[in-house]
Amino acid sequence: MSIVVGLVIVALVAAAGWLWTPDEDRSVLEARYARAPSTFVAAAGLRIHVRDTGPRGAPAVVLLHGFGSSLHTWEAWAQDLQRDHRVIRLDLPGAGLTGADPGGDYSDRRGVEVIAALMDTLDVPRATFVGHSMGGRLAWHLAAALPSRVERLVLLAPDGFPIPGTDYARASGQPAHVPLVARAMQVVLPRAVLRMNLAPAFGDRSALTDALVDRYYDLIRAPTVRSAMVARLQQAERDDPVPELRRIEAPTLLVWGAADAMIPASNATDYLGCLPHARLVVLPGVGHIPQEEVPAESLRVVREFLDEDRR
Repeated sequence: MSIVVGLVIVALVAAAGWLWTPDEDRSVLEARYARAPSTFVAAAGLRIHVRDTGPRGAPAVVLLHGFGSSLHTWEAWAQDLQRDHRVIRLDLPGAGLTGADPGGDYSDRRGVEVIAALMDTLDVPRATFVGHSMGGRLAWHLAAALPSRVERLVLLAPDGFPIPGTDYARASGQPAHVPLVARAMQVVLPRAVLRMNLAPAFGDRSALTDALVDRYYDLIRAPTVRSAMVARLQQAERDDPVPELRRIEAPTLLVWGAADAMIPASNATDYLGCLPHARLVVLPGVGHIPQEEVPAESLRVVREFLDEDRR
């Protein structure tokens, strides 16, 4: 029996060593993903990875990515928008090359504080905010808290309302339950598993290219990022969003993929019932990340919204 147990232990140790996924070296990642026009900006006690492009005197657009993503999710959009907008995109705290917030605070309040501080540092008093998923949640929180800083609001499948099967009930101050498989990604994250988890975010799976998977895989393995992702999940807030949403006066465009398997398009009805100046565009057959799955189509509807004041 002892020999069998010993062999099992050896096998488990070998498997753990084979599956163990260390962080990628920061210098390697910065050489690959922080080339010009990337810069690092000190704000709110963070070293924030930022790309700030386009004419400085043009209308400003701030792009906020979703959970597990980075400023690179906006690449196709930024290349187009920067022709006639000042385009600011950043790796949010706990993501990409910004990495963990030293204070370990991933609350919505802290997110708004960081974004506002970055705007101050970049001398951007007012902007249109575009937020995807988690970034959409931060964008509408900012619009409710700091309305004078928000020109317009574009929300792509924003987080905020509970998905079917969940509710707002959780004791104040108690960490949210994070499944073991999510916590395990801090030490074990095979590339194939990440690809499997990304696939449902695309209505057209052919849009999930090897290059796209490589980028997500590299930047999720940036130092401190995986532990920060787990901390953010533990701190997930599930307060009723309706009171804040009803305070938002900025013209708002909701964009949703009809085939979104992460945050269902049916959630748009909740937003339309609360936001006084909102409209909805649903993209047929598209999943959770329209800016990467159908960048031209999704940007077209956003540009129409942004250009309304120029007509």
